[in-house]
Amino acid sequence: MAPGHVAYGMRASYGLAYITADTIASWERGLAAPTSAELTALAGTLWCSPAELMGAATTLREHRIARGLAPEDVARGAGVEIQSYLRMEETNTWRGNERQSAALAEVLRLSVPDFVTVTGRTDELAELLRSAVNSRWQGYVRPVTKLLPVPKRHIERVLQQLHTDYQARMVRTLSWGSGPGADVSGNAGREYLERIVEHFWTQLSGTGGAAGE
Repeated sequence: MAPGHVAYGMRASYGLAYITADTIASWERGLAAPTSAELTALAGTLWCSPAELMGAATTLREHRIARGLAPEDVARGAGVEIQSYLRMEETNTWRGNERQSAALAEVLRLSVPDFVTVTGRTDELAELLRSAVNSRWQGYVRPVTKLLPVPKRHIERVLQQLHTDYQARMVRTLSWGSGPGADVSGNAGREYLERIVEHFWTQLSGTGGAAGE
């Protein structure tokens, strides 16, 4: 379908009289982006889902659009006022309580990593994980469990494994002493901490917890 054909379909089937071939071309070139309603109409015209037209969703709005839901649907499902939800979507800052957050994850069918990203908890999770691998991991099971919709038993296994992996790197650093290998091993430890959230998701997926099981 040429841009003109797509534009005609959106005008005829969805009443978007202002859509032209130039509009479609600007979307294709990345010069402009369709609104939620326009994306839904575009997907319908092309006989696909909105999610198929998008890259990996990272924001609250993108996840909603990918599911083909209206703001009112998500607000009602999550138990928040529509105006509050719209403000949160506009600023991409989720401010719901624990019950509302759990409901949001269910409505949008979010994976645990997506849930953490959408609710803005990535930095907090990273800080807890770094502290856990540098000290007694057992003391961080409860804080991490409160942060994620994941069973405690999965969190325990993952934190213990992360702690073991990181401490093994630190032991190698000490064994090298002040020799040239110490810098290499020390860098490995720093890199591990920088990617701690990525390591967490990898370990969690191995327990089945990343899917919220």
